[in-house]
Amino acid sequence: MRVVTLNANGIRAAVQKGLCAWLARARADVVCLQEIRAGHGEVPPELRRLRSHRLFVAPATRPGYSGVALLCRREPDRVVSGIGWPAFDTEGRYLQADFGALSVASVYLPSGTSGELRQAFKMRALARFRRHLAALAASGREHLLCGDFNIAHRKIDLENWRGNQDHSGFLPEERAWLDALFGRAGWVDAFRAVCPEPRQYTWWSNRGRAWDRNVGWRIDYHVATPGLAARARAASIYKRRRFSDHAPLVVDYDGEL
Repeated sequence: MRVVTLNANGIRAAVQKGLCAWLARARADVVCLQEIRAGHGEVPPELRRLRSHRLFVAPATRPGYSGVALLCRREPDRVVSGIGWPAFDTEGRYLQADFGALSVASVYLPSGTSGELRQAFKMRALARFRRHLAALAASGREHLLCGDFNIAHRKIDLENWRGNQDHSGFLPEERAWLDALFGRAGWVDAFRAVCPEPRQYTWWSNRGRAWDRNVGWRIDYHVATPGLAARARAASIYKRRRFSDHAPLVVDYDGEL
């Protein structure tokens, strides 16, 4: 089972840069997309015409903002949009597909880089999302939550960690949230379970030749229940072509969808 996650930073722009051709070759069972910035009628037709996958979209209420999507090779048994918190759900930040005893979700947690108000909203969202994660863990199902969490966990997960300790995305309280998630809450960072190497990043600023110098952050995740994480066998970050300021994160799991 192959699952891909990508913050598209605008799905229309990503498609223009060749995303659909790559997806057709990637052989993914599920593709989780974030920041699509498109409503149901605005998704590029090339994406809808991918014969191998069925498209599901959870757009934001605000036009041209946020939004998540799923591309599923197999028809899901059920699709769930949102976590039941209107302030979060109207921004199009969660979409889940159920396949038998497995659920796969596309997740886009808020960024706090635009100022204090959004950072405060980000911290409220993390608290509410923790409750959602606890409910998922108690369900007895296997869960995989893929997407842009807008937090680098450890020093290994960003190039310039010394200069970013007081910046949103690497704040102590944000990192502590991930410590708890991957600690007592029992969830697993599936990418790190199979790829412990340094300098593995998924996002690069558009300033200062960050991409060319690999001055990046790993803020995109596969967050899995322990049973599923134990089946992770290979992981990669696709960087041969650029579709976004993020790169696709690919993880292969034993078993079929």
